[in-house]
Amino acid sequence: MIVGVPKEIKADENRVAITPGGVEVLVEGRHQVIVEKKAGEGSGFSDQQYLDAGAEMVSTPAEIFERAEMVLKVKEPQTSEYVFFRENLIMFTFLHLGAASKLAEALLDKKVTGISYDTVQKADGSLPLLAPMSEVAGKMAVQVGAHYLEKPCSGSGVLLGGVPGVPPGHVVIIGGGMVGINAAKVAIGMGARVSLLDIDAGKLRYIDDIFGGRINTVISNRYWVGTLVADADLLVGAVLIPGAKAPHIVTEDMTKKMRPGSVIVDVAIDQGGCIETCEMPTTHSDPIVIKHGVIHYSVANIPGAVPRTSTLALTNATLPYVQKIAKLGLEQAIRKDAALAKGLNTYGGRLVHETVAGSLNLEYTPLTEVLK
Repeated sequence: MIVGVPKEIKADENRVAITPGGVEVLVEGRHQVIVEKKAGEGSGFSDQQYLDAGAEMVSTPAEIFERAEMVLKVKEPQTSEYVFFRENLIMFTFLHLGAASKLAEALLDKKVTGISYDTVQKADGSLPLLAPMSEVAGKMAVQVGAHYLEKPCSGSGVLLGGVPGVPPGHVVIIGGGMVGINAAKVAIGMGARVSLLDIDAGKLRYIDDIFGGRINTVISNRYWVGTLVADADLLVGAVLIPGAKAPHIVTEDMTKKMRPGSVIVDVAIDQGGCIETCEMPTTHSDPIVIKHGVIHYSVANIPGAVPRTSTLALTNATLPYVQKIAKLGLEQAIRKDAALAKGLNTYGGRLVHETVAGSLNLEYTPLTEVLK
């Protein structure tokens, strides 16, 4: 199979969809890999490293999309890339279609096969391709939040860890998944007081156990969300429904009750955000908005700030699936791998992921009807 890797063009995005090591693995499997020049530069990988691994370097994204059977990306295609869409092209990337109706329309119109990292899902409910980026985003959420609490950044001037004789700051995390757990790890490491909310009591028992009671675990409902948000120095939104637009768990009225200079980091912004006042995604170049005296950080590609770590972690997770598709072909690969089949969002001009279709209010076609 011919696998193409264009340079990412989303604002402030320095990750790349495959490392030179990943290229070498594909080439050893007798596949052809074409990479756009300077695609790996932001992650610390030179064109020469890709050449040494066996890749062919090309000058334009147009050539990548024209020649490749499968295109690997990190972030969802940007509007300027829609012109490259064509029938039978396999697009393997983070699509986040539940909150991206125009992208969905473009993929369906051109009959692109869209496989989204964030909906590849194992039988136990885990999301193996989203997990490494969730780990990065969760850890960074607290790191970033601590920075913006500093007074020169318009924050309240609270040190999350406190000092002897002074109480630590309060970090409130909504969602006990991969993002939430990793945010809690860093917050506890900093010495903060941590409260974590989730709707799943079993998950809260697990979190209480692994953290040895160092976290205040709370069942998520409107009352407790409102109570804890009002007391938060740093609020981390970490709610995810695979394939769906994130629900607004924190309302504008709740945000209004937060102390001036408090910080919100909405990690769910890729899926529309779980904090009502995080109305639009921001960028690493212009990351914050202040509303009701509260600092809102809603960057849509948080792991892009640490591209070296993120690219290595992402390739570790995606490469086995890329190999499977390249070796077996798409249809045989998804027949053999139920987790990969759940990653398929668009196929032959149809939406084949039920949750995505529901979020977009569009017709859903079961995968069994298009793969006969």
